[in-house]
Amino acid sequence: MKNIFLIRHGQSEYNAKKIIQGHIDTALTPLGFVQARLAGEALKKYNIQKIFSSDLRRAYQTATVIGDVLDLEVEVDKRIREMHFGEWEGRTYEHIYANNYEDFQNWLKSPVACPLPSQEDINDFTNRLNSFLNYILSLEEQNIAVVGHGGSIQGIICLACELGIENIWGLMHNNTGISKIEYVGNKCGEIKFLNDSEHLDIIM
Repeated sequence: MKNIFLIRHGQSEYNAKKIIQGHIDTALTPLGFVQARLAGEALKKYNIQKIFSSDLRRAYQTATVIGDVLDLEVEVDKRIREMHFGEWEGRTYEHIYANNYEDFQNWLKSPVACPLPSQEDINDFTNRLNSFLNYILSLEEQNIAVVGHGGSIQGIICLACELGIENIWGLMHNNTGISKIEYVGNKCGEIKFLNDSEHLDIIM
């Protein structure tokens, strides 16, 4: 049996300002560091043996805090960085709602059919996530944590569970929300829980 734990990064500076990030490399806020510490404590009971992180700072900082709690080194992998959102990176949600509301809603509903202007090609995005997923499935470790972004971890869930990448935005995660995918033999993954955020109750 293989258990993959997918964790979205803690609150970043641009999350706090409601700005679309994508490949823009922002740091965690003080709250983000607290969320990361609480996520690490929540993961203690799962006997995590290996931690992977996106190379973007907000994910790596989150993974480093979790690794400190679990006494594990973090392995960085660029394949799990966030999707590149093209021309929309750096824009506020307020601006998008005011100027591109219909385009935004169409993209959320049909991200394959209605990509953003100059967005990362969906096939390239899918291929890099598939490559990473196949890699971690080949490892001997049974309990693996992956710290990434909304797009990358939700994309992995779609691929692992054969849900179709078009459903990526229907699996939204809170900052440091945790999901678990379980593999038994060669079967496709099964979602055991999605966006578990109970560890954040203490600061809500």
